[in-house]
Amino acid sequence: MTKQIRNIAIIAHVDHGKTTMVDQLLRQSGTFAEHEKVVDTVMDNNAIEKERGITILAKNCAVTWQGTHINIVDTPGHADFGGEVERALSMVDGVVLLIDAQEGPMPQTRFVTKKALALGL
Repeated sequence: MTKQIRNIAIIAHVDHGKTTMVDQLLRQSGTFAEHEKVVDTVMDNNAIEKERGITILAKNCAVTWQGTHINIVDTPGHADFGGEVERALSMVDGVVLLIDAQEGPMPQTRFVTKKALALGL
């Protein structure tokens, strides 16, 4: 029997909700036990990330949804960490593009989206 596996990255500008979205995906998929106390920004475990409230280092987690194992890469959204984002894009099958409805797509988001499209994601 073949296991269904998808590897995805989330593309969004800094502070536009990538980590919050991953937190909610983990909760909704039943990754945590009901009685388990879960902090916000589960993926941001670096001291500087917690202090600034931004993702600096790409991290991964996994959820299972309707029989498909989904590996999620939470990538930095700031231009200074573009190398982390490009490395993550080389490892995934697809991307989720997350845009802030009020601010719209930011230049870094456009840049990373173009890279993803060039890779066929």
